[in-house]
Amino acid sequence: MALRLGDKAPNFTAETTEGKIDFHEWLGNSWGILFSHPADYTPVCTTELGKAAKLKPEFEKRNVKMIAISVDPLASHQGWTNDINETQHTTLNFPIIADPDKEVASLYDMIHPNADDKATVRSVFVIGDDKRVKLTLTYPASTGRNFDELLRVIDSLQLTSKHKLATPADWRNGEECIVSPSVSDEEARSTFPKGVRWVKPYLRYTPQPERT
Repeated sequence: MALRLGDKAPNFTAETTEGKIDFHEWLGNSWGILFSHPADYTPVCTTELGKAAKLKPEFEKRNVKMIAISVDPLASHQGWTNDINETQHTTLNFPIIADPDKEVASLYDMIHPNADDKATVRSVFVIGDDKRVKLTLTYPASTGRNFDELLRVIDSLQLTSKHKLATPADWRNGEECIVSPSVSDEEARSTFPKGVRWVKPYLRYTPQPERT
């Protein structure tokens, strides 16, 4: 059964390029992003892992740990890592799960038989510090992911987990936010001291909290 938003992220133990892990213990009090790859030594995956490695400092600023998974074995991951480092001019700095028995892939419903009954699709799971699934994305094998967009979504998720806000289309960190419909006008005035901009009774904007 597919995981839905708000579900507890299933725990598992697995071998990775950085040793054996218990997933929930590995996450600790951090947020996490788990993303799958159809196979090792494939061109799109190689570029994705290189991009993710370069952006690791940005994910760390947001208290997010990254971990990748492929149904190939550990020895294959280790060889592929050398290619990633060479071709993408980086150093892979997060673990890749080895899942040759497809146990984790099945647990997270990463194999879609109508697309490919042997390899994982490009699944993405953003998991909060409460171990709950906050976002799911599924890309076809032919389309690489946009990691800048994942950072943008994480900014929104973390902001709205602390404040009664939503973020509008194309929102970027630091821009105006939308006051949640559940907040009354009176509550909005007291909750958001930077001010509220009324466009419609149901459409109210306020500057992002905690930004100077």
